[in-house]
Amino acid sequence: MTVLVNLIVTLGMLYVVPTGLRLIDGTGFRRTARLWPLLAAPGALCLWLPRGVAATGLAALYAAATLALAARAPVRLLRALPRTGTPVPAPAEAAVLTALVSPAVAGSALVAERAGYRLFGFDLDVLALTVPHFHFAGFTAALVAGLVCRATAAGDAPGAGARPGAPLARWAAYSVPTGTLLVLLGYFIGDWAELVGAVVLTAGMWAVALTTWRGIRPGARDRTTRTLLAASAGVLVATMLIALWWATGEATGITHPTLTWMAATHGLGNALGFALCSLLAWRRLTMDRQEMTR
Repeated sequence: MTVLVNLIVTLGMLYVVPTGLRLIDGTGFRRTARLWPLLAAPGALCLWLPRGVAATGLAALYAAATLALAARAPVRLLRALPRTGTPVPAPAEAAVLTALVSPAVAGSALVAERAGYRLFGFDLDVLALTVPHFHFAGFTAALVAGLVCRATAAGDAPGAGARPGAPLARWAAYSVPTGTLLVLLGYFIGDWAELVGAVVLTAGMWAVALTTWRGIRPGARDRTTRTLLAASAGVLVATMLIALWWATGEATGITHPTLTWMAATHGLGNALGFALCSLLAWRRLTMDRQEMTR
């Protein structure tokens, strides 16, 4: 399991985060996205070292980068609130803010795990799995929910015209961050709270999948992009069902997958089938939109 998890985390650090930052704001995050692979390299390297001082030091360098990224969220929030006229950010912005903060949770867990320190009393295996969880279920899931919400808004779609499913997309952009937060709180409160979080997160991600399939995929200009969007939506249905199974089992005691099996199915599926396919598709959609506006 360790090798598989390390490969998934390396993908998240070196490719998923910088690509996602460009999709959030290609201008505002241009420099950060360009430098991110360099900033993430120590974190990726520490995964393959034995626990100890060297691995902890490298993990701390990566954690510092994630904390610097998270520090941009409050500034962005303060700028966004006047536009909504309410104390709550717009749904797409709420999802983006969640994405910006999530790597810091992963980075903190990575430092503790590499140091062999049971942060908040959690087992080292749990801390190790928190790292990919908040790169993908945290950063990528929230990011894609925000992109889908933004794209279905009138006049802001990657192709011509608005997309159907805007109300569902807005709901997803709120429920994915909420579910992610509830899952995190469930780590501290207990398995039943984590199950509630898993239900909310699953409902939000299935809403993202449905909106992607019905509202985004048909408007893509080429077959490759449509295939990537279809794959990401289809994978979400299966992987989130597995997540529900696991969370239900943890809360009720019924037979459920082991952590190793979860990493090989839910984890790998989300990393490659959902995250990678989604980011590749949204890069192509963004490039198409830029070409149309020239």
